[in-house]
Amino acid sequence: MRMKKLLFLLLLIVSAYPAAAQHKKALKAENERLRKELAAVRAKLDSLMSAQVAEDSVEVGNPVEEEVLRPGISAELSDSLIDIWYRQRLSADYFENSVYDMDAVHFSSGVSDEEMMRRLSAMNAYITIPFNETVKNYMILYSEKMPRHMENMMGRSLYYFPIFEEVLARYGLPLELKYMSIIESNLNPVAESRAGAMGIWQFMYRTGRLYGLKINSFVDERLDVEKAADAAARYLRDAYNVFGDWNLAISAYNCGSGNVSKAIKRAGGKMDFWSIYPYLPRETRGYVPAFIGAMYAFHYAREYGLQPANVGMPVKVDTFEIRRNLHFKQINEVVGVPLETVKLLNPQYTHDIIPGNQGTCILNLPYSWTASFLAADQDSLYLHRAGELLNAQVLKNIEESGNEVRISYKVKEGDYLGRIAARNHCTVAQLKKWNHLRSDKLRIGQILYIYRR
Repeated sequence: MRMKKLLFLLLLIVSAYPAAAQHKKALKAENERLRKELAAVRAKLDSLMSAQVAEDSVEVGNPVEEEVLRPGISAELSDSLIDIWYRQRLSADYFENSVYDMDAVHFSSGVSDEEMMRRLSAMNAYITIPFNETVKNYMILYSEKMPRHMENMMGRSLYYFPIFEEVLARYGLPLELKYMSIIESNLNPVAESRAGAMGIWQFMYRTGRLYGLKINSFVDERLDVEKAADAAARYLRDAYNVFGDWNLAISAYNCGSGNVSKAIKRAGGKMDFWSIYPYLPRETRGYVPAFIGAMYAFHYAREYGLQPANVGMPVKVDTFEIRRNLHFKQINEVVGVPLETVKLLNPQYTHDIIPGNQGTCILNLPYSWTASFLAADQDSLYLHRAGELLNAQVLKNIEESGNEVRISYKVKEGDYLGRIAARNHCTVAQLKKWNHLRSDKLRIGQILYIYRR
């Protein structure tokens, strides 16, 4: 009886095999079809993303290559595209780490806790570096979870960190404070927060003015890499003098001394970061752990296979004193320095004009262009298209704008001009004028420029 049952089961399996094999074959074919469709969708998406900026700018050519723009594009539109590319080039990976909710996620690593603790201790940092689950999470985030982001920042750091180290040494401050620029802006000199903070060191307007940064119609020194670093160093020195602890001083840089003082009061007067941690604003609670995580990842980049990316920053820069008004285009067209390079190294001149007539200004150029700049006939340089680029009406329009700061806004789903204008305390007419809009129609992802005092 048992044998009959086994034979019966065997017959069932054998009879079902062709159907199973046929089903498996059909599944394989379906998978292959879906794979091809997905590849086609990805290709289309890549094409759309590559054309996004051009599509948002009246369907013109690729803004990345300044010199291959299609004939017939106006100079004004060409400049706009270069400016968009210049900013997106620096901030393309700016929010890469925002995909993680650091309050909820718990990372694991192949590196043991004991080894991480040993490495932190071996760094011999002047600033106290604790190790706990929160700090560990940020250590793993920066060293393992976003390699492209880290390698881009490492590439930028080769240019920016020596500047910051020189400034910090000038005030006798710990050189490790340079890693704060990673948390503030990812080393993006034109970073803009929604609240209006600007530059690598993310100064608000009032704080920047308080620390001596010039902000007027032509210049915003919050975007001046060295001057903003100097102001940041003085702010940190003042905060340390108040709190006597670097972690508290770093926290104060993020949320203000008033919030740190309130947190200390709520913690019963305790003067260390982890005691006041629960009483700090949410974004500040992650600031010191992120600072430690970034410092750790830079220090042990080789152990994680991280290498500085080639981000196009110059190896060496020369500075020139400019005592007459000079437009970036004059430098580009007479000397030959690429316009995006001039913008990259001189972001503080917000209208591409160096206002030398108002007093001596500094121009930064790659050392490789020093000889060409010095060899250029000065009259030819300053007179080139001056009647068009630097005429009295152009300068008057800029001066009448007052202490306005230009911010960029990316159009989101559901946005319309009235809503954007109301949020930014301006009018629809101003939005259309600032952005040369002929209609009220907007595209998702479109970049709008808004001027704020």
